Amino acid sequence: MNDGFLWISEQEIVSLLDLEEGIEALEKGLLAEAAGEAQNMVKTHVAWEGATLHAIGATFAREGFAGTKTWAHTAGGATPLLILFDSGNGALRAVLEAFALGQMRTAAASAVATRWMAVENANELALLGAGKQAMAQAAAIMAVRPIRRVRLFGRHPERRAQLAARLSKELRVEVTEADSVAEAVRGAPIITAVTRAAEPILFSEMVSSGAHINAVGAIVPEKAEVAAAVLERCGQIVADSVPAAQKLSRELREYGQSDPGRWDRVQPLAQLVSARRPRPAGADLTLFKSLGTGISDLSLGIELYRRALRLGVGQRLPHPHKAAPRWGAAKSLSTPGD
Repeated sequence: MNDGFLWISEQEIVSLLDLEEGIEALEKGLLAEAAGEAQNMVKTHVAWEGATLHAIGATFAREGFAGTKTWAHTAGGATPLLILFDSGNGALRAVLEAFALGQMRTAAASAVATRWMAVENANELALLGAGKQAMAQAAAIMAVRPIRRVRLFGRHPERRAQLAARLSKELRVEVTEADSVAEAVRGAPIITAVTRAAEPILFSEMVSSGAHINAVGAIVPEKAEVAAAVLERCGQIVADSVPAAQKLSRELREYGQSDPGRWDRVQPLAQLVSARRPRPAGADLTLFKSLGTGISDLSLGIELYRRALRLGVGQRLPHPHKAAPRWGAAKSLSTPGD
């Protein structure tokens, strides 16, 4: 292998892997997690003045990788980076610009959960939220279910109309704009919430029996999308990381507060995939809580890195230690009186 590490740009990532391939890469990574061949680093974050700094990571030691993704989410934007290391010697293998990668792995997680938890013939999707994640979420659900219509709700009518036009044109699906959450979800067999809601917007009386819910938007304890009564109706609850949910999901923390034994009902996504069992018969509702995990990022990141090597994609840069100063040979950096 050539010396140095690869820097893989957003544009290169989009060219290397499509969404359906991302879904398959994630399922492969989840099977490795279920087999004990991959481990998550529990997500951590710190908040300041309306912004948050995040870090997640994972190891795939059998594959030869360890890595972390970090980003600062601010009102002005974010610049996520995924860093891949050699798990044997700690060498830097690659840095991947991770905005598109993050959208893909988040959408892929919803697709994997929907594949195993939604009714087989579900053909309508209620999509709550018209932000940056919404398009990928819709495409992901369409990859695993025969969706013929998307019901779209967003708080801002202009942004909602723009997304509706994009969905219709790019995904070739019928799109109906809804003026409220209740209107969007009425009778819908699949509901995906990917909003910035600080308080619940999805309530039990809105949701029809038989629905599957992907709760994607609330990833810090200060946020919530789904009311507690919705969770109480669920015959199956799955989280991409149960430890992360216990730490960061206000919805599930409030659900388990009255009875800690309820956490025993929350199943890891990796276990769901490994079991290969479809939706429980007679389940009123099912729910997937998405928080983002290192395993999901590395599942896609490792595949992207290998494709980049094979195709000669990415910019090769020298390892940082090659330019490290030789402190022992250097003159003193300070002088008396400094």
